[in-house]
Amino acid sequence: MSTPPLAQVDLAALVDDWIDWAEAGRRLEVTPAKVRTMVREHQLAAAVPVPGEGILIPADLIQDALPVKGLPGLLTVLHDNGYDDRECIAWLFLDQDFPGRAIDALRENRGTEVKRRAQALAW
Repeated sequence: MSTPPLAQVDLAALVDDWIDWAEAGRRLEVTPAKVRTMVREHQLAAAVPVPGEGILIPADLIQDALPVKGLPGLLTVLHDNGYDDRECIAWLFLDQDFPGRAIDALRENRGTEVKRRAQALAW
């Protein structure tokens, strides 16, 4: 069985913990408006995990009051390859054999392989 395209992945089932703008701002020690700017500038990613709900941010994208180390650069690479935020989140949270998920590799400071694979998507 093949994997569905990233745009069709059920994000609600893939990501366990979602937070709203206010909670993200609290964790980052910035205003919710600054969180929106960070999403727009690809420092963070946000999506609607369940149709009809609001835009939320995966809690795992924030670590120690900052976006996870390496995340902004990785999001830029993915966006440059035509991914939207929803697809970026799916890519980060699907098992990519790093071992495990890309987000876990980033959170454990093992981002070199993650970035290399993201850059290879352009080929």
